[in-house]
Amino acid sequence: MKAFVFPGQGSQAVGMGADLAQAYAEARAVFEDVDAALGQPLSKLMFNGPIEELTLTENAQPALMAVSMAVVRVLEAKGVKLADTAKFVAGHSLGEYSALAAAGALSVSDAARLLKIRGKAMQAAVPVGQGAMAALLGVGKEVAEKLAAEAAQGEVCQLANDNEPTQAVISGAKTAIDRASGLAKAHGVRRFMPLNVSAPFHCALMQPAADAMAEALARIEIKVPSVPLIANVLAAPISDPADIKRRLVEQVTGTVRWRECVIAINERGVTDFFELGSGKVLAGLVKRIVPAANATSIGTPQDLEAALAVLTQ
Repeated sequence: MKAFVFPGQGSQAVGMGADLAQAYAEARAVFEDVDAALGQPLSKLMFNGPIEELTLTENAQPALMAVSMAVVRVLEAKGVKLADTAKFVAGHSLGEYSALAAAGALSVSDAARLLKIRGKAMQAAVPVGQGAMAALLGVGKEVAEKLAAEAAQGEVCQLANDNEPTQAVISGAKTAIDRASGLAKAHGVRRFMPLNVSAPFHCALMQPAADAMAEALARIEIKVPSVPLIANVLAAPISDPADIKRRLVEQVTGTVRWRECVIAINERGVTDFFELGSGKVLAGLVKRIVPAANATSIGTPQDLEAALAVLTQ
């Protein structure tokens, strides 16, 4: 049993997708579709940088989806149909949009436009400098939630990502995250790592962005995906289009329950995870969550050719 998973923000890098575009017409077509949908030469920014511009949330989100969908389209051209190959799809934060596009629930153009709106809205929700995020290394969900509650002191401070058993991310007001830094050692945090992000994602401060996404999603058609989506906020499968829209809105302010998502997929009989897109972050997380699972990253022509031997068996 196989699952396809799709990376989130932080996996972007200058040059991503360039070798795919060079090697495959199907990949080039995806990048052209995204450029046209957004009315900007995003692929040029992806291939050539600068990294500062690519990392802007409104650019990174559709760019990462574009690389994931380029991989999907090449696999399809080589005879790997997602509906016949995968039991589930899942994505980390913005990766849910990639997962839905891969499963035919969203068009690539609509996914690109939604992610542009999402990126802009998340950036605009909190004035620069007023929010922050930090990764907690060496502790899991329960400790992170206790630390966030202790540091909040009436401000927003909450668990943003439950990534794997020894890595969680908290998000909220900068003053609260600063307090968490001072309390971290007493909670057993091995390393408190402030994240270089432009806004405090996946916390209550993102409510204006959630409202913007509710409005944007109301105008878009979402179809029943060809395979169920394991939703970030539920860590359970969903397929109903209205439910998908609701969960995509909730996800903006809610916790990305990635550890539980991987466990939920594995408990339903999946042992082979394929990360489609830029980087290898999710494959690493999968191996730390379910050590017995196989996790393969597919983001380059070399990765694709190697994976095809397995996926076409």
